[in-house]
Amino acid sequence: MGPGPRLATPKPTSLVTVTKPLADDDYVLGTGDEEVERLGLQHLVWRPRSTDAWRRAGFTVGQHLIDVGCGPGYATLDLAAIVGPTGRITAVDRSRHFLGVVDARSRHHGFRNVSPLERDLDDAALPELGADGVWCRWVFAFVKRPRDLLVAIRNALKPGGVLVFHEYFNYASLRLIPTVPEFDAFVATVMSSWRASGGEPDIGPDLLRWLPELGFRIVETRPIVDLVSPRNFVWHWPGGFVRSGLQRLVELGSMTNATADKTWETFNAAAANPHVQMCTPGVLEVIAARNDIDD
Repeated sequence: MGPGPRLATPKPTSLVTVTKPLADDDYVLGTGDEEVERLGLQHLVWRPRSTDAWRRAGFTVGQHLIDVGCGPGYATLDLAAIVGPTGRITAVDRSRHFLGVVDARSRHHGFRNVSPLERDLDDAALPELGADGVWCRWVFAFVKRPRDLLVAIRNALKPGGVLVFHEYFNYASLRLIPTVPEFDAFVATVMSSWRASGGEPDIGPDLLRWLPELGFRIVETRPIVDLVSPRNFVWHWPGGFVRSGLQRLVELGSMTNATADKTWETFNAAAANPHVQMCTPGVLEVIAARNDIDD
């Protein structure tokens, strides 16, 4: 089963309050090496769906695309391969550590068309680049001013430019079947901690409302929810988050070590049962285009 996520001495703190301030270039899920690894696995699970969305959005050779909230750049390099040497990618994140990983991986794989750009998306600060397209995945849910960020993204696109994003619309659909109360409590604590940091897990419906108000035409929407067994590769996306998520909640003071250990134990017991199913968080996929004529 493996050891639980025990860290230092447990803190007697509230389960719904972030008591440890985040560094200026950090975010609520962390930016360390373990998070880089987790995000790599997450990207592998989601890669077929993201590349399919990019194809339907018309991302292609020679374009200038922006990866907003690029993290360590797994999607960035896929986008760089799509646009080729005649195109370019602007990879935007506020984490210097993540951007360092982007730069190193781009050089290692021979991509010379990737430009890392350090920006705090909570300030909704993006240059007006006249880009052909923007990609972002689970970014609006973490920022404090998501509507302002949507305006900034619109202004970074050329008229007719396309925005593609994945955001949650029902994070609480993440659950195990049969129900495991400790896992349900973990999901609720994750959402509370997220909101305490200024984000909103279920930002998807707000974005759908704001898009036409801010000069976008919605081209396509798709809900994405899976029901999978531990043998399914998709299981490893939310499943891979449990250990690091528990560690992060303890670091933030949102969960005690004892609770984290118990949750980890019950989750591993469920994962060892081939008859258990996991319902994944509800994700909204949206393709939207900036209006050709400014209002």
